[in-house]
Amino acid sequence: MAIILVVDDEVGIRELLSEILIDESYDVRLAENADAAQRIRAEMRPDLVLLDIWMPGMDGISLLKSWHAGGQLTMPVVMMSGHGTIDTAVEATRFGAFDFLEKPISLQKLLATVQKALKHDVASRNPPLTLEAFGRSPFIKDFRRRLEQAASKSPFLLLRGVSGGVAEICARTLLSAQAPWRDLSTVTSALNQEFLQTASGGVLFVPDLAALGKLQQMNLSFALERLEKFNVQLVVASSRPFSVLSEQGWDGKLLARLGEIWIAMPTLAGHADEIPEIANLLLAHFVTRGEVQPRRFSTGALNALRNQPWSNHQDSGWGELYVLVRNVALNALDEEISAEDVIRVLPEEESDNGEIAALAPLFEQPLREARDAFEKLYFEHLLRLEGGNMTRVADRSGLERTHLYRKLKQLGVELGRRGEN
Repeated sequence: MAIILVVDDEVGIRELLSEILIDESYDVRLAENADAAQRIRAEMRPDLVLLDIWMPGMDGISLLKSWHAGGQLTMPVVMMSGHGTIDTAVEATRFGAFDFLEKPISLQKLLATVQKALKHDVASRNPPLTLEAFGRSPFIKDFRRRLEQAASKSPFLLLRGVSGGVAEICARTLLSAQAPWRDLSTVTSALNQEFLQTASGGVLFVPDLAALGKLQQMNLSFALERLEKFNVQLVVASSRPFSVLSEQGWDGKLLARLGEIWIAMPTLAGHADEIPEIANLLLAHFVTRGEVQPRRFSTGALNALRNQPWSNHQDSGWGELYVLVRNVALNALDEEISAEDVIRVLPEEESDNGEIAALAPLFEQPLREARDAFEKLYFEHLLRLEGGNMTRVADRSGLERTHLYRKLKQLGVELGRRGEN
């Protein structure tokens, strides 16, 4: 049964379309605005979206662009509007819309368009993930502006502190539509000018300098001297200091040249509240590319990710988050990823802590219930530690004895024989 998401701010339109489509045996999901539609898209991949253009807040075209940039446009989208224009329809098509319906929509036209859209093969229209998808995060939006500004002034650019998939997301942000993309790390023969000609107007990318062999280092040097001639943007990434590369035998002049223009990926430190949205985008990216089965994060799983000290990692947390999201999706047995699934794949130094794992169920609860449950565990621990001695428990917890008794009664903590000591 095909799943159709109807996005429209008018409740009457939503209900009417829902009734018609349900009568035709479709599974229908409803969203009253772009935010609701994004939440649903983060949880699942509908087979078709009927998307209204004119909505309060983020309009339909902006939502379409967001899905397009974030690699989430893996389903046909049919735009709807009561005030449609040719220019609007053309713009929507340019960003991946399958068709355009003008309100009021006739029953025959609706069903014909839905059937045609569902038969349409969208496998070839899976745009890569770029920083544009993270536009709701101010610190990433600021980084994107600095990245584009630097690239506009230099034919080559070093990304510091990242490598691999995260670096690719940054580099693809600089790639124009339909422009060529070349990964220099996959070239195993000597580079020539014909190769650079095929990359003209596009991006030549190196996901990790440390992974290049001697021949590929020579290719990099060859390309670096001819970028402007062939109108190629070179983007190289390195999560390791150049001093380490120098010790590995890299040519000092080449490293000095590469280090002239660089930009550092911003740390995730101080942005815990934005981790859930970033993780959802990465998960959708892996699902879209077919690297993992369809998965979605539970609230508890997102809270577990939010509470990790990403800033302690050598690449500012980005590489660790990227790898962890992919691994947790590969390891999770159910479609919904739980907090326990996240903790199971955390780095060893964190996952070995049994007490952290024991707290995982708290992440699945609302804040008030989670707080009460934690406080109960806390006081039960102190009571065991102090052998039920209330005076010492009061001292350790910083509570006055009368207040402590009231708190324990409120939490339902049972006192042992020594509870009156």
